[in-house]
Amino acid sequence: MSKRLRDVKKHVQSTKHHAVDDAVAFFINDYTQKYSANFDETIELVVKLGIDTKQSNQVVKGSVSLPNTLGKVKKVAAIVDNLRIQDAKRAGADFVGGEDLIKKIKEGFTDFEVCIATPNMMSKINAIAKILGPKGLMPDVKTGTISDDIAVAIEKNKKGQLLFKVDKSGIVHAGIAKISFAASKIKENIMSLYDTIILAKPTKLRGIYIRKSFLTCTHGPSLKLDLRSFSGYSAT
Repeated sequence: MSKRLRDVKKHVQSTKHHAVDDAVAFFINDYTQKYSANFDETIELVVKLGIDTKQSNQVVKGSVSLPNTLGKVKKVAAIVDNLRIQDAKRAGADFVGGEDLIKKIKEGFTDFEVCIATPNMMSKINAIAKILGPKGLMPDVKTGTISDDIAVAIEKNKKGQLLFKVDKSGIVHAGIAKISFAASKIKENIMSLYDTIILAKPTKLRGIYIRKSFLTCTHGPSLKLDLRSFSGYSAT
């Protein structure tokens, strides 16, 4: 642990629950002025869920178009039928194809960050599921990466649609803003992701869904959030 991080942790009470507004203010004011790294760090929201990740019907994942994008344009591969190849190219997909692109991926090509497909190509894409799946690239209806409206899906994913998925520990963590953003924009993005996670709650889940939440940044401390400071907070 660096001296800088040790110093900042001395000023953060690990047991304190911070309101969302207070946590955001800490990072863009106190942390930035005294401890921040020499680059525009990413603010991350971490949410611990009360789910059993071994149960397939309790996997939480989805997508959200953040109100304030991080400005990063993603590389998109579009696997479509021949009739929609030109639509995908016009929409801005970086790599477009059908069985030829599937073959290329099977041979090891994965130089893209999002894979989008039309429903009628999914039976063929299953042949490369073992390649796409571990990399988090497998198209999925829940994340908006399987769609008949290929142009809209490509546009959303290239311009900042955030894909999220719970990990094996039952945690969702995602970069939602830059530390240089205004406080209001950071909070809007936090609430947008949090509300989307709430809507993704498994229908058969019993007990507490949202257990803990933290706000952190690339090289900074984690601040435990007071869940009551989220709009629409519910203990279940």
